[in-house]
Amino acid sequence: MCNRNVCATGFIFIPNFAKMTKADCFELGYITRPHGLDGRLAVVFDVDQPSLYQDVGAILLELKGQLVPYVVKSVQFMANKIVVKFEDINHIDQAEPLKGTKLFLPLEKLPELVEGQFYYHDLIGYEVHDLDEGYLGKVSLIYNLPGQDLLAVDHKGTEVMVPINDDIIKKIDHETKTVHTELPGGLLEVYLQP
Repeated sequence: MCNRNVCATGFIFIPNFAKMTKADCFELGYITRPHGLDGRLAVVFDVDQPSLYQDVGAILLELKGQLVPYVVKSVQFMANKIVVKFEDINHIDQAEPLKGTKLFLPLEKLPELVEGQFYYHDLIGYEVHDLDEGYLGKVSLIYNLPGQDLLAVDHKGTEVMVPINDDIIKKIDHETKTVHTELPGGLLEVYLQP
């Protein structure tokens, strides 16, 4: 039975969240595990400034491929972790099934950027042009790896990984949706060898 737009499952019907898809959102982070017995959850906010999301009112959880809004009662920043309490998740038995769940927020919740900065998700579909090689292809995916973030570029049917750093990515033109690179010698050949 639902009360105040909140159902016993913990999700809330928020008009602007109701029909959100991943294309409308960015990945905020994920739930690592329950924290205590009262339904609180330890989470990772995989963003540059996690504290900007201290007062978030609701978060979308990816459950069975769907984004489901949950009301956030509190966000606590502890020494080395973040603990979130969702409304109507009041016991470890309710929290346990959420372990590993990805967290999303609408794109409009992203902080404003200064000149020259960009969000990785903005680059999907951009054309990549290299100083020496010319047109390489389009950005198909971004890989966030522990040591290096990479642009996945579809180059003539082959996935080429381009490291995201200032030495290689020289300019991003949002108007023409173009990434200008200067690849180190031999990088492209590594992916094109049979």
